[in-house]
Amino acid sequence: MGAPTLPVHSTVRVKLETERATTLAESPAVPLTLEGSSMLHQIFRFDWKAWRALSPAERQRIAQVAISRLTTINQPPADNPSHQTVLFSQLGHKGDLMLIHVRDSVEALNRVELELAQTELYDYLDQTYSYLSVVELGLYESSAKTYSALSARDIQPHSPEWNAAIRETIERQSTAMATRLHPTIPDAKYACFYPMSRKRDEEVNWYLESMSDRQRMMHEHGMIGRRYADEVRQIISASIGLDDWEWGVDLFANDPVVFKRLIYEMRFDEVSAKYALFGTFYVGVRLPIENLTNWLTGTIQTG
Repeated sequence: MGAPTLPVHSTVRVKLETERATTLAESPAVPLTLEGSSMLHQIFRFDWKAWRALSPAERQRIAQVAISRLTTINQPPADNPSHQTVLFSQLGHKGDLMLIHVRDSVEALNRVELELAQTELYDYLDQTYSYLSVVELGLYESSAKTYSALSARDIQPHSPEWNAAIRETIERQSTAMATRLHPTIPDAKYACFYPMSRKRDEEVNWYLESMSDRQRMMHEHGMIGRRYADEVRQIISASIGLDDWEWGVDLFANDPVVFKRLIYEMRFDEVSAKYALFGTFYVGVRLPIENLTNWLTGTIQTG
């Protein structure tokens, strides 16, 4: 009697695990990453019924206090221009207002939450969603070059010499990419935010692919984004271990249809078509803080 035949999914899993073991034996499979500013997205639903029950004088007073507090919260220190709190009028049933906060630490984001909660306006806000993340840049190309150079010198992964070289690479790249790690929110009219993850199914698992294959796919994915660089600005933030998804994506543009065109085209590349999982999309119209009073009367003034 012959040996039993493994099911197809088991065969695929064994093949992937064998390839992964081979890759790990040669060098780490994990690409280096750079981390920068901390980000918090807050989505609120506004209690219009309770708000309209107030007198006009009370509404005006509460709005002015909220604007003053938001203006103070948004004021960046001289040494941290990326410190920002930006307000958007949210479209659809998912909420009414979207706040995007950028700070130098998660602790600073927590302070923002607490400061906002002290305003009277907060009594009319119901937070329906939030997302915590840290701006991230993946270093697939630099990782491959660094790992290869260290292996060529017979330096063992995770040895003191290896770790010192990795620290040097991260420090050098962090300095060179400081403006991307600590971005300012673009002064665009529209924002689109969504969380996403990579698939980890039994037969399709991003994290079991070789680093060279992941590097190739991410390069092809990035080339599509570059074609839209004049129309869309993006901020990619990582949330593994911080929130329910793995990354948060912020897109900013003066024409919201560009979001549709860019994301639609990206759906056809391999990394998205095969490995991407997308969360809920949130789209908002830029709302300058000083125009909040108008918004509270049902008038949208974006500039």
